[in-house]
Amino acid sequence: MKKLTGLLCAAACLLLLSACGENKATTDSSKEQTTSSSKKVDLNSLALPQLDDTIKENEDVVEIVTSEGTIKAKLFPEYAPKAVENFMTHAKEGYYNGTPFHRVIDEFMIQGGDPKGDGTGGESIWKKGFKVEISNHLYHLRGALAMARSQALDSQGSQFYIVQNDQDVSDGLAIQYYPEKIIEAYKKGGTPQLDGNYTVFGQVIEGMDIVDKIAKAEVKESSSGEKSTPVNPVKVEKINIIQEAKTK
Repeated sequence: MKKLTGLLCAAACLLLLSACGENKATTDSSKEQTTSSSKKVDLNSLALPQLDDTIKENEDVVEIVTSEGTIKAKLFPEYAPKAVENFMTHAKEGYYNGTPFHRVIDEFMIQGGDPKGDGTGGESIWKKGFKVEISNHLYHLRGALAMARSQALDSQGSQFYIVQNDQDVSDGLAIQYYPEKIIEAYKKGGTPQLDGNYTVFGQVIEGMDIVDKIAKAEVKESSSGEKSTPVNPVKVEKINIIQEAKTK
């Protein structure tokens, strides 16, 4: 329980520019959105691409080559079009080359994508923040690739994170809010506390051992007092585009 308690605390402060907790209004808004969605659709009939091992034509595939090894992920432009366009364009232009995973918390996530390397920088391809894209097709499962942001819902820039927690977090997840297969998947890890507040746009399909290795690195306190700054940061060397989604 000690680690899980720490995970919940860390989940509350996954912000782009600072380590302060999200406000109650944001959390309540998420619950209302989830409730509304569950009334309109049969959650168990939804496509859940994170659970599908096959790569579809409407998905992008990338290799995030790091100084510790390669992480392969598929992206979902059908459900998070702006986040995927932003990430893919930055990747093609080499924006992420040489950037570190500047914030890592074991049993939570690894965060990168900031050219300044300290969590205070980075921008979108539109030179301004863009809004979160919430989909009931995508969740913060272990290996989920998602956009970091500040407290404002339209502040997404270039920073991203990969969910690393491998503990069972399915307890308490209600079937009126979650597809049954997603609840089952959360037994293998994830951070459902972030669902409805942050944009999930991809899923790691190879290289979770590399994600785990990065997350377990030695860390020191950040300027905010959070023990999450790597002593020897792992860097993104480049991002290879393996497949670009075919649009209809």
